[in-house]
Amino acid sequence: MDEVPVYKVFYMVMTALGIGLVAFVNVRILILLARKYSAKGKVFRRYRYFFTYIASAAIYLMLAPVFDSFEHKSALYPFPVFLLIFIFSSGLVNTVIILLQDFVILQADKSYADLELSQIKTAHAEATNLLLKQQIHPHFLFNALNTLKALYRKDPGAGDNYIVHLANFLRASVYHHAAKTSSLADELALLLDYLEMQKIRFGSALNCIIDLPAEILNDHYLPSFSLQPLLENALKHNELTQESPLVVNIFCSDGRIVVSNTLKKKNLNATSTYHGLANLAERYNLLSGDEVIINENKTEFSVSIRLLTNEYSDHRG
Repeated sequence: MDEVPVYKVFYMVMTALGIGLVAFVNVRILILLARKYSAKGKVFRRYRYFFTYIASAAIYLMLAPVFDSFEHKSALYPFPVFLLIFIFSSGLVNTVIILLQDFVILQADKSYADLELSQIKTAHAEATNLLLKQQIHPHFLFNALNTLKALYRKDPGAGDNYIVHLANFLRASVYHHAAKTSSLADELALLLDYLEMQKIRFGSALNCIIDLPAEILNDHYLPSFSLQPLLENALKHNELTQESPLVVNIFCSDGRIVVSNTLKKKNLNATSTYHGLANLAERYNLLSGDEVIINENKTEFSVSIRLLTNEYSDHRG
């Protein structure tokens, strides 16, 4: 293998030294100016270009005698031309370094902006989630208090029983108020208190069948206040009598909780909507990015929600 000529090694070393010194001085100037001026301002950019080009020219002019002592290039050119060659080289190197620095700064700014945007989106999602959950409680309380009033007029004993379950439900609601998710066990407990309240109200006109494996209750999760609004929707939008009871089935299938009910729609006003269901669908999408699946035919209406397996994950992706 042929040896590399000494002069080539010398030029590579000196070129690397020159570029390294220019890059180092550029960074120092950048830091010093950033402490005094806004990095986005015209003054910062003007001073940056002025000082970095002056500094790089000075570095290359200081290195010029070293280059010249090795091969005496100054003898081939008039002295001003010899200096201009080094000044031009310094300007070219400085321009490349500035472009590289700007690229790095741009990437850093983009990463920081993406992080801020992610934080804003998270805060917005949490605020929206809390707002949506807060919409549930006045709606529920209005119906519950009206029912309680009617029960005390007809059957004070049933009213007392109703208020016990109402207190349990409200206590759990307050306890889980800020939580984005709840274990399936907690959701089921809330549902059972609500279900007992409705059985007091409707009696045998309501038949709710719950079939959930015990092994999934404590290690699977749902958005807080998921099951109760689904049962409430079924009650709100369907006729139910002792002769034609409303049958609600709650079960697990393929990693999803399914709530289905027999369909016998009430003649509601056009302004009536599936308020609780729409609320849940939006909260679930904010939390997991997934959709609530709704199926309806002539005899049955069903809603299914994918179970979540990590309480603290954002469940998206």
